[in-house]
Formats: sequence, C-alpha cells, structure tokens
Amino acid sequence: MKLEQKYLDILKDGKNLLAFSAGVDSTALFFILMQNGIEFDIAIVNYNLREQSKDEVEYAKWLAKEYNKKVFIKSARLDKKGNFESKARDFRYKFFKKLSKKEDYNNLILAHQLNDKLEWLLMRLSKGAGVSELAGMKCIEQRDEFTIVKPMLDWTKDELLEFLEENKIKYFVDASNFDKTYERNRFRPIVDELIKVGGKKGYLKSFQILHHEREALQEHFKLVYKKKKLLVIKLSDKKYKSYAVAYYLKRLGYLISGKDRLAVDEHDSLVVGQKWAIEYANEHLFISPYKTPAMPKEFKEICRVCKIPPKVRGYIFNKEISIKKLLRVYRV
Repeated sequence: MKLEQKYLDILKDGKNLLAFSAGVDSTALFFILMQNGIEFDIAIVNYNLREQSKDEVEYAKWLAKEYNKKVFIKSARLDKKGNFESKARDFRYKFFKKLSKKEDYNNLILAHQLNDKLEWLLMRLSKGAGVSELAGMKCIEQRDEFTIVKPMLDWTKDELLEFLEENKIKYFVDASNFDKTYERNRFRPIVDELIKVGGKKGYLKSFQILHHEREALQEHFKLVYKKKKLLVIKLSDKKYKSYAVAYYLKRLGYLISGKDRLAVDEHDSLVVGQKWAIEYANEHLFISPYKTPAMPKEFKEICRVCKIPPKVRGYIFNKEISIKKLLRVYRV
C-alpha cells in the first residue's frame, strides 16, 4: 500500500515514533511504513485491563527486535470510573510527549483510518456540533512537541484487514472493542454498515468539503498569543466566537457540546465545563483554565487598567504570566 507523497516528504525527513497497540490498524501501519521505506520506532501502552495485553506487548518487543527498531513500553493503571477513554488518551499523549522530548522525535505517527473519522462524526452529530468538530481529524497537524501524522485516513478498516490477511501478518483483536459501555463501540457497527452500503468515495469527498469549510472559517480568527494554556485569539467578527472556541478547546483536549456552543454565542464571559474560562473583549477571545486564587490588590488593579478580562486573571496570576508581554499583542 503506497503512502501519498505529502506523508513521504514529512516522514523521510524526520525522526518518527509510531503509536503501536498490536491491533489491526497499528500493525498494518507498521508494515506499510516499512514498505514505503520509512524509518521509525514504536511506543506501546499497557493499561493492564486484559490478560491479552501482555501478549500484545511481547509482540511489540518481537517486532522491534525482528526489524531492528527501538520499542518503548509504558504500564498504566487508571481508574475506570468516569471517562476512561479520555484518561487513557491523556496518559498516552503525556507518554509520547516525554518520549519525543527525550529521544528527539519530531513526528508522531497515528494509525487512525476512515472508519475512525466516521465514528467521530456520528458521535459529534449526536451531541450537537459544528464544522470545526465534524471535520474531525487532520491528516497532518503541528503540535508544540511534534507533528502528528495520520497517513491512513483514506483507507477503511476492511482494506487494512485485507492487507494483513494477504501478507499473513499477525495482529490482535482487542475484546474491549466490543464493549458497548464505550461510546465509540456503540457507533462502530453503524459505521461498518454505512461503508458497506455506500462505499467510501462519497465520505471521502464529504470530509474534503468539511475540511475546506473549516479552513475558510479559520481565516476569521487568529491565535496571537499563547503561554502555557492561556490563548488569546483575534477575531475578525464576533459571530465567529463559538467556532474559535470549539477549535481551540479541541486542541486543548476539551470538546464543547451543543449547549456549550449556544452559551458561548450568548455570553461574552463564562466558564465552560466547570473548567475553562472563556472571555470576549475588545475583538479578542481569551481562553484559559478557570482558576480562582486569592490575588493581591495591586495585581487586580493592573489587570483592570490593562482591561484583562476577569475570569482569566486567576490563571495568569497562578502561572506568573507576564502581562507586559501579553499587552504586546492585546492593545485596547
């Protein structure tokens, strides 16, 4: 299976880390990368929830030895209460970030495919979503720590399975993929049926249109300042406020609901998800974690004079963010 040139250009010039699980997708991508002459190492997380996970780790170690690659293994024991998928994702990314910093990887390769994109779209539709959320995953996305590359978004799960079977490549099936307590698994059979009935051509075209529309919307807002998790965005028009909030909160790991989006449209100062401060003032949108520390009067007065919105002041104070530097881009 041939990778598109845009992926080859990035991956052949970089130091690459593949997020590996030993399942269908990441195992197929392991061998597709090798077919395309891409050098990479692998990282796997064992969540210690299934007996089979030990075998998956052993398979990762065997592949690394067989094909002369480094393998990095992380063991996790996370509380299953609440949103386990979110906790697991946060754990993985912290692991990948530390690895990238320590080992100088500049590309993180993820094995998402077309079925994953459709599952995402249906899940967001069921909660109330706009273009920013429905467009879903980008095939190439620059992050602070690395570039995320998802080279299989145009391929279906069945195409990857066919590749593995034809080449007699071993892979594992995670039993938790059939556990309906996980939201994604409730949508998975629907997606499989949709692709079987309609094929993939129309879905690929629809995603292409959604991506273009998202890019067009993004031209109306621009990130002008970022320090830790404080973001300041310049808007061309206030009507794009909720689009910008949805886009940047997603990058910070929070997906807004339809109710959140309406609240952002209606209010210039609010807290979303009991966690994120959202403030609109002087054509600028401020986003930060919502913190309420005791602040000295002098600091409050500086913020008032400089017209720094109230709900983000606690985070600025806690993180000792320079107001002087912030004012270089935020002028009122």
